[in-house]
Parts: sequence; structure tokens; C-alpha cells
Amino acid sequence: MIRSFKIEDSAIIYELGNQIASNFSKTNDLEKIINDKYTKILVYEIDSEIVGFLMYIELENTIDIVDIIVKEAYRNKKIASCLLDNLITELKEKIKWITLEVRKSNTPAIKLYQKFDFSIINTRKNYYENEDAYLMGREIKNER
Repeated sequence: MIRSFKIEDSAIIYELGNQIASNFSKTNDLEKIINDKYTKILVYEIDSEIVGFLMYIELENTIDIVDIIVKEAYRNKKIASCLLDNLITELKEKIKWITLEVRKSNTPAIKLYQKFDFSIINTRKNYYENEDAYLMGREIKNER
């Protein structure tokens, strides 16, 4: 089941986030995010257990995906695909672009994004300390 983040989800969101980025809990104040009108989090639950989440920032006509994280034991089970599909399906009419950054070496994530019609727009040199990132994006046409 996919639903919006609730403040009582904070501990597991921090736990999952810190597995990907050691500074996740320092750079993301979930108590502020819950009331932020721009930053949103979708969580994926299986039997009341949060096994993944997608964090994004919604601006005027663009969504920037900040993180998609799935517990290691639940990877390759289409959870990230379901989160992305839900985000795209539920877009507001005014959204024209979805963008994200991904490590150049993260082939599974790049393939996932390409499956959802994201393409590489640019390369950001040393975006992740000593590793480049791809800026990927997808234009949202009047397909809704």
C-alpha cells in the first residue's frame, strides 16, 4: 500500500535514509517536512511495515525527486516502480517536468528511470564527492 508520510513514520524513514546517505537524518528534518508545502514523502507498506519511500519536492510546475529508497530485502520486487508510477499517476495538471539526480554508477536506478521515460539531460561533475551524477528528466505531456 502506498500512502503519505505521517510523523510517526519518522524513525523508519531516518533508518532507511541513513542506509543510503550517512547524513540523511542530519539533512532532513522530518518534523519540518510534515508541514512543508513543497516537500512530500510517499511510503510503501507491506503488512504495516514501511519497506520503502519516495521523497520529492513539488515546485510551480516541476517535481524534483530527492530520494527513492527500498529496504534491501525488498529490492527487485517492483516497489520503487510502484512508488514512481503512483507519483506520475497522481500528478497535478500543472506539473510539466519531473527531474532527479542519480549516481552515474547506479545502473539499476538508471534503468528504472529509463523504463519510466526519463532521459539523461546533463552530467553533474563530482556531484557525489568523487562521482559524477546524471541529471535525468521526463517531460509530462497532456497524457492525463
